[in-house]
Amino acid sequence: MTTENPWLQSVQQFQQAALQQWTQMLQASQPSGVPSPGFGLPSDANLSELFAKITGQPVKIEPSRLLDIQQSYVKELAQLWNQGLNVKPPKDRRFAAEAWSQNPMAAFTAAVYLLNARTLMSLADAVEADPKTRARIHFAVQQWIDASAPSNFMAFNAEAQKKAIDTHGESIAKGIQNLLHDMKQGHVSMTDESAFEVGRNVATTEGQVVYENELFQLIQYKPLTAKVYERPFLLVPPCINKFYILDLQPDNSLIRYAVEQGMRTFVVSWRNPDQSCAHKTWDDYIEHAVIKAIAVVREITGAEDINALGFCVGGTMLGTALAVLAARGEKPVHSATFLTTFLDFSDTGILDVFIDEAFVRFREMQFANGGLMPGRDLATTFIFLRPNDLVWNYVVGNYLKGETPPPFDLLYWNSDSTNLPGPFYAWYLRNTYLENRLVKPGAAIVCGQPIDLRKVDLPVYIYGSREDHIVPIGGAYASTQHLPGPKRFVMGASGHIAGVINPASKGKRSHWIGRDDDFPPRFEDWLASATEHPGSWWTDWSDWLKGHAGKLIAAPKSYGNRKYKPIEPAPGRYVKAKA
Repeated sequence: MTTENPWLQSVQQFQQAALQQWTQMLQASQPSGVPSPGFGLPSDANLSELFAKITGQPVKIEPSRLLDIQQSYVKELAQLWNQGLNVKPPKDRRFAAEAWSQNPMAAFTAAVYLLNARTLMSLADAVEADPKTRARIHFAVQQWIDASAPSNFMAFNAEAQKKAIDTHGESIAKGIQNLLHDMKQGHVSMTDESAFEVGRNVATTEGQVVYENELFQLIQYKPLTAKVYERPFLLVPPCINKFYILDLQPDNSLIRYAVEQGMRTFVVSWRNPDQSCAHKTWDDYIEHAVIKAIAVVREITGAEDINALGFCVGGTMLGTALAVLAARGEKPVHSATFLTTFLDFSDTGILDVFIDEAFVRFREMQFANGGLMPGRDLATTFIFLRPNDLVWNYVVGNYLKGETPPPFDLLYWNSDSTNLPGPFYAWYLRNTYLENRLVKPGAAIVCGQPIDLRKVDLPVYIYGSREDHIVPIGGAYASTQHLPGPKRFVMGASGHIAGVINPASKGKRSHWIGRDDDFPPRFEDWLASATEHPGSWWTDWSDWLKGHAGKLIAAPKSYGNRKYKPIEPAPGRYVKAKA
């Protein structure tokens, strides 16, 4: 029977060991499965065993390079020993608190840890292997290093120790309460979740649900202007998350911004799948969700065609739906916006380390008779792409220092996970990440139609975020090479979410715009001739969208129509269902 590949099993073992640490953090004993946070590297035998587990085969490091790494390590370690208790705390935010500099032993331990970490990464980078194998080793070793930081242990964390003394043990008591609370809820708290409620202070843009089926609800929003553009606007968010990332607070809501610009705005709100959806496929979501939503918006508004936006996986689904419609000889969408979207999966960044034939085949067998991919498993995968920011930062704050994380709407949304139907997930893995079929004309068959993006001939606005670790900027840019219509590509600063949710009113960050008639194959060549502009990309996008929105007409005074009557107020009940 096919099982998951050895490297992934080893990474999961490291992650399990890492998560077990915070149940032992009040003890001075060292958890098993991680290197000592203080002194010395693992032995050569342990390193060989570690790398072999990750790759599933013996590994080699070129002898001269290994010797250089060892000599460099010994030299730097000797320098630290010579400084003794005069070592200054290293420049790392985990050790930035004054307590680290006031405790010479803690400062020395942190310095040795960072030396060990640099050396381990040098060894991982020196392995003689193909790029994907090296990337896997790099990823797994990074997980190991991050989990073993002395800041993660009460026995070594000078700041947490000082706080325990200053509060007469109150911080420890509060940390234990936080730990028990998070163990009960099943995930590490990143924010004060009690401060938010969907429909009360997030997802509050006024509207009505005007259609629903077993996969999604369609929300129509109330106009905020006396006149609106005649061509309606539909947003397709990722079904791997809930739609209200686009409608957090009034001042950072992309949905509200679109309404304020005079757009007749609709959004797909995905159902959080339960067992009744366990057999749903990619075809079901394209035919009965994306294509159906397009049709209902047209019926409600009487519009011949609409403008549409897809975000992340929602963009991949929108692009697929447009290709299906094109194959049928239909063109109900006038223009499309793709935000941090893969259509071409050639450059998937760090996520590529998870995907190979064995892993995909395992998922296909797992979901051959249906089933659900738990949202919590997907969320855990994504947070461990940035473990220091999204795991250990909160482990230290919540449990070692007894702090309650402050309210933050984006992190509340991030903790509100969703399931996926297993067959949908398995199809997506094979046809996109593994085999990249969407950009190979006729290779993918969806809803009975061969997919050919060359037939999706319509104006498109493509956005990518410069520091995106989910959809690398090169992956977002690659869509310019496959969509034949008029194009505009814009790069924003920051990452996958913060780059997109960058309100125009804040005046933060920058965006880059190049020529609309020149898209060289390499992103770097496009960037070399692009111009930086201060502030959010939202204003550029809204100006572009208005150019495709038709004339201004009187805003409608009611929701839906005779066929599609209002069902319930936005944000609807689907978005409130928990995984």
